[in-house]
Amino acid sequence: MRPSLLLAAFLLMPASLAPAGEPLAPAPAQAAPLATVGGATPAATPGVAQPSWQWPLAPRPRVLRDFDPPPKPWLSGHRGVDLGTASDGAHVASPAAGTVSFVGVVVDRPVITIDHGNGLRSSFEPVESTLAAGSRVAAGQFIGSVIPGHCPAESCVHWGVRRGDDYVNPLQFVMDLRPSILLPLGAPR
Repeated sequence: MRPSLLLAAFLLMPASLAPAGEPLAPAPAQAAPLATVGGATPAATPGVAQPSWQWPLAPRPRVLRDFDPPPKPWLSGHRGVDLGTASDGAHVASPAAGTVSFVGVVVDRPVITIDHGNGLRSSFEPVESTLAAGSRVAAGQFIGSVIPGHCPAESCVHWGVRRGDDYVNPLQFVMDLRPSILLPLGAPR
């Protein structure tokens, strides 16, 4: 392979594809810490990101619209991610253990919110659920079904996560979002 092609391949390789057993570069200082549920910290290999939640849809969904928070809380933006579903009626699972804190209609869509502890709350819409506020849920437990009404062209669910009063990118809890880092050729590992 030509050196320029090799360099391009390394630039496009995500950090999560590093060779097995070799730690990745530390996460940038501004990266949010991984979530813990119930005070337990997930087992982690030093220097390797270990997302602690699971996807709320199976199989792993396609992200139809990314997290795009507004620069000011009162401005418009996209305070979560839209995940494609195979069809309306798709089952939504709790991404982590928690307690249902809200089930109801917001504006014109059914919403379910789960408090995961440590100030973290997940909300899903439009999702119909038979659960009641106060219900305990386990990671992976069925919490409701997607109904039409959020994405105009295809079936989807909107997943938002708040840490306290701030919206955060839900994907950071299920994926390694750190940037890839290119090391000089011949650099010690």
